[in-house]
Amino acid sequence: MGIDTIYNKKELKLPVIPMRGIWIFPHTVIHFDVGRELSLNALSEAMVHDSLIFLCAQKDPATENPVVDEFYSTGIVAEIKQTLKLPNGNMRVLVEGISRARAKEFTFGEKLIEAEVEEFTYSLEDIERTDDLNAISRLVINDAKDYVGMNPNMSNEMIMPILEQDDPSRLADVIASYITLEPEDYFNIVNEFDIYQRLELIHSILLKEIEYLKIEEKINQKVSKQINKNQREYYLKEQLQAIREELGEEEDEDIVFKYEENIKKLKLNKKSEEHVLKEVKRLSNLSPGSPDTNVIRSYLDEVLSLPWKKTTREKYDITEARDILDEDHYGLDDVKERVLEFIAVRKMTKGLKGPILCLVGPPGVGKTSIAKSIARATNRNFVNMRLGGVRDEAEIRGHRKTYIGAMPGRIIKLMEEAKSNNPVFLLDEIDKLASDFRGDPASALLEVLDPAQNDSFVDSYIEIPYDLSKVMFLTTANSLNTIPRALLDRMEVIRISGYTEFEKLNIAEKYLVPKQIKEHGLTEEQLIITKDVLKKMINNYTRESGVRNLERLISKAVRKSVMELVEKDKKCIKINAKNLEKYIGNVKIVDDDIPKEDMIGVVNGLAWTEVGGEILTIETNIMEGSGKTQLTGMLGDVMKESAMAAVSYIRSNQNRLGIKGEFYKDKDIHIHFPEGAVPKDGPSAGVSITTSLVSALTGKKVRHDIAMTGEITLRGRVLPIGGVKEKVLAANRYNIKNIILPKANEKDIEDIPEKIRKTLNFNLVENIDEVLEIAIREP
Repeated sequence: MGIDTIYNKKELKLPVIPMRGIWIFPHTVIHFDVGRELSLNALSEAMVHDSLIFLCAQKDPATENPVVDEFYSTGIVAEIKQTLKLPNGNMRVLVEGISRARAKEFTFGEKLIEAEVEEFTYSLEDIERTDDLNAISRLVINDAKDYVGMNPNMSNEMIMPILEQDDPSRLADVIASYITLEPEDYFNIVNEFDIYQRLELIHSILLKEIEYLKIEEKINQKVSKQINKNQREYYLKEQLQAIREELGEEEDEDIVFKYEENIKKLKLNKKSEEHVLKEVKRLSNLSPGSPDTNVIRSYLDEVLSLPWKKTTREKYDITEARDILDEDHYGLDDVKERVLEFIAVRKMTKGLKGPILCLVGPPGVGKTSIAKSIARATNRNFVNMRLGGVRDEAEIRGHRKTYIGAMPGRIIKLMEEAKSNNPVFLLDEIDKLASDFRGDPASALLEVLDPAQNDSFVDSYIEIPYDLSKVMFLTTANSLNTIPRALLDRMEVIRISGYTEFEKLNIAEKYLVPKQIKEHGLTEEQLIITKDVLKKMINNYTRESGVRNLERLISKAVRKSVMELVEKDKKCIKINAKNLEKYIGNVKIVDDDIPKEDMIGVVNGLAWTEVGGEILTIETNIMEGSGKTQLTGMLGDVMKESAMAAVSYIRSNQNRLGIKGEFYKDKDIHIHFPEGAVPKDGPSAGVSITTSLVSALTGKKVRHDIAMTGEITLRGRVLPIGGVKEKVLAANRYNIKNIILPKANEKDIEDIPEKIRKTLNFNLVENIDEVLEIAIREP
């Protein structure tokens, strides 16, 4: 049913009153107060002439002085029926909606707002009564009956005006005036001129409102039933108590006296003891059937279960600590040395407050096991709080005990589990903390990890200060980027970069293989895994920074061996390089990921990730075109900017670089980073991109036995980057021995293990010309 079919259009110029949170429809009468000066002037102007006014809604009711963009363009032409001046200077006005209208232009004068509108009127005879229209009308009337019948705020008499309507357009508007609408729904109804579509829209809104009313009724019934149940239980418990008193029955123990006695044994400070004893006194005044009884008893049990004065006798023997760390971990010399320094300082300060260590490194390098070793070396209990995905502040601080289902935070619960007030407390994956409307747990941890504050940490459930100053807090993270700066400021960072091939081999021989053999119920005589097998696992199955996947492979081989021993009744199995695939599957030729020969436009870049260093192959193609540059491979903004900087540098130096023609006009450049599903970002690919572009544009090949990293400027300077150790270890894993690094990163080479450092050739550069001279082969 088109607009042009039933509507007559008429041009009008009318004063405008912007409506704020008040909805009006044609054929409905409402009253509202007018207070803004522009609206009062518009009202006066309308009264002087024909009492007609244009009412349109504001998009944001809070805006005091709206502009054109803040009005809905479709509104209602209304007739002013009555006005009443209020004592505060405002005007109360009664209006009747007449018809819909669309504003073609708003005029903002000094005194009032006017609009040139197109009014849409219709005659009842022009409406075509189709079967669809009759059906939707009946459907909406039935919806309205259900809505009025279920809504406690509406009387059944309100349905009468709806049943008397013969005009389907007026029916839609009258029903819409009964519903509580959102601004968007109101505008959609007012703006819908097609009668059938308007009725269909109202039908969908009514169905949603009816569902809400059903849910509210269901909740009310459930709550009412629960209240009646609680009242009945309370009455029965009171009767039971009275019967017991009549019979002279008493409990075997005086619970209140026992609580008082145990609390005094804790030897809390005066203020804390008074607070807890006050809760005991409240308990004594409550009847056993009171709901608060269980709440208070649970609270008192939590207080009594905490290790207020229980302490394990700490050991600070540096020699023994060194032996334990060497026994549990191979390599990680820098980390072990820092941990021993930490223990020595604790010894000299008699166990007083010290720094909080944060172990940062890729997965599987032993961060958590180092924390366990520190606990063993110092004779402390160990507890671990995993923070991955924690987003509720109450996880740290607990809930107020007055809430239903309240409990202490995980800090207090783990102290309870530790059974001593000086454990090694590991906050695992601190970089995975999240936050939402329930609070920011990272902010709550600021108090826990601040040595100046944590001697009086207050959990919302316990409500009295608990001393955490004797706790040795350690944290772990894969990356520092997501740790809030204020939280990071409270910690001393120790980096664990990853293991070399030699270190992995020793770890596998000394730790992983014996551990898996023992866990699977075997002896070293029943299963033999040769050193060649372990080397093949490391080089051809895993290329990780840690040893977690390596341990999984060893576990898989041991499981297969156990099954073979049981099934075939063998006495011994030896896994060697020839039969390895039988136990752990086909070889993964990971070396195929990098070029095996010199190629044009293909460069080995070095990248840092949260799971360690990686080789990042960069490919460039040059094609006939119109000067477009295309970047693919799921790149971040910083890496895209590095590519643009590389193109700009080459354009400004193309003659010196031997690049002929106006390639930026008649060539298309496509730079691709393989593994397109993996996000990549950072400035350190600048020299790699530039080298790849120059190679592709000049047709000269790039050495496949070299890897590079560094940020480039528009002037060709090579700037320093981070993660040097991780990147160099990644190149070594792929057997690349020639590395190009920024000159400013020369100091970082010392961090690389000496055994690896001696096998590598480092080329330290200050500008891109030096990079190109080393990396690009002349024809």
